[in-house]
Amino acid sequence: MRCVIGQSKPVRPTAIVVEDDDIQREMLVLLLEQSNFEVLQCADAETAALALKARHPSLVVTDINLVGKMDGVDLAHFAQQQNTNMRIIVISGRPLPRPLPPGAKFLTKPVFPTALLAEAGQ
Repeated sequence: MRCVIGQSKPVRPTAIVVEDDDIQREMLVLLLEQSNFEVLQCADAETAALALKARHPSLVVTDINLVGKMDGVDLAHFAQQQNTNMRIIVISGRPLPRPLPPGAKFLTKPVFPTALLAEAGQ
């Protein structure tokens, strides 16, 4: 946790969770919030891309299969272009359809909380 002089409370890292299944998205959000992340949630990659530009998160967690024109692999590449130091975790119940950007991690569903938090740096 970082502290900034002059602020009354510690700055929490920001994560974006991208999952089109409401229940799975909410479970990921709760896990990250309990691990001290401020979490933005998106149901599609296009919305997440806008949030990436506006908020500059330290972590993106995305499913591969999403509604819309972009999938999670496309979003992972976009996220890395925005910030090469950002942690990127891509999850799916299926094999990767194509390579992820360097440094991005792939976790298979079901995702174990300890594995997700280890990759998230918590």
